[in-house]
Amino acid sequence: MKTPRGFTRIDTWVFDLDNTLYPHHVNLWQQVDQRIGEFTANFLDVSAEEARRIQKDYYRRYGTTMRGMMTEHGVRADDFLAYVHQIDHSPLQPNPAMGAAIARLPGRKLILTNGSTDHADKVLERLGLAAHFDAVFDIIAAELEPKPAPRTYDKFLRLHGVDPATSAMFEDLARNLVVPHLLGMTTVLVVPDGTREVVREDWELEGHDAAHVDHVTDDLTGFLQRLSARP
Repeated sequence: MKTPRGFTRIDTWVFDLDNTLYPHHVNLWQQVDQRIGEFTANFLDVSAEEARRIQKDYYRRYGTTMRGMMTEHGVRADDFLAYVHQIDHSPLQPNPAMGAAIARLPGRKLILTNGSTDHADKVLERLGLAAHFDAVFDIIAAELEPKPAPRTYDKFLRLHGVDPATSAMFEDLARNLVVPHLLGMTTVLVVPDGTREVVREDWELEGHDAAHVDHVTDDLTGFLQRLSARP
């Protein structure tokens, strides 16, 4: 039986963005997902059904559909990102309770996302969390190589001077916690709370019991409140 890593020495708190800092059931990512499908269909001149198949195949194999489209078809990242992030962010509501809990955590708070800084800024602004984060490491900073690629985490750690042994990583995809755990980070998987329908692939919801997942929560705000309330 595994012994999960704790939080007593943590001085750097690393958060994924989409489906992590806001609930899965908001389905904001569903809008991005739809835009990715449209871009794929238009660029490759294929049906919506074929585009969907390609989109999800590349997502699984390359970490993001964009990476697959770049590798297989020479898509320009700027064109892809500009199109797929043209979404309505209004479903996101301010979360002052989460903001207060994050503010009480000791040390730095960073975003590590496969999205763009522009998208991250809009999400954080809608959630009322922008002031609580020191920096955003996005897909451009990663030189277009997405999580879960090991080199992306290495770049992130070097750029921000992060010590994995005193860091915690919060993610909604278990596969994106494999490398952080190997590096020595405390890992937290954020899952749907089960009260509302979510639009996710089956594999995206797997991994709760994986050895590289130290903690699982379906209520990130409550989880952070309990952490920040520790003496």
